[in-house]
Amino acid sequence: MKKKGEILVENVIFIILNLIFFSILILFLYSKMSDTSLLEEYYSKRIALTLDSAKPGMEISFNLEKILDKVDKSYSGKIVDIQDNVVKVRIDEKSQGYTYCFFNNIRLNKSYYYPESNKNFVFKVEEHK
Repeated sequence: MKKKGEILVENVIFIILNLIFFSILILFLYSKMSDTSLLEEYYSKRIALTLDSAKPGMEISFNLEKILDKVDKSYSGKIVDIQDNVVKVRIDEKSQGYTYCFFNNIRLNKSYYYPESNKNFVFKVEEHK
């Protein structure tokens, strides 16, 4: 014959474990849904998908005003880095950034820049490799 106290202890343990699980889940979602990580992902995918459809001779410009406003002032690295068909967008030292690949076999002019007047990321597509 079971005692009534055992049912109560099992239920309390079950509730506590569920609360721990859901609190960890909420903390994980909160960390992934921060404003900066969404911007990194958005711009990385947007630039890579645009490069997939790029043709030689094109000059492509992206307005990075939203992301440049969020950049940590002490961050000295590249915000947008394109190497070997991989676009990496990184806003600060704390984040790992977000990388996204593109498949178009193009070569980019390495002199891409950020004009101070309109906060655009501009680069030129050269002939195919």
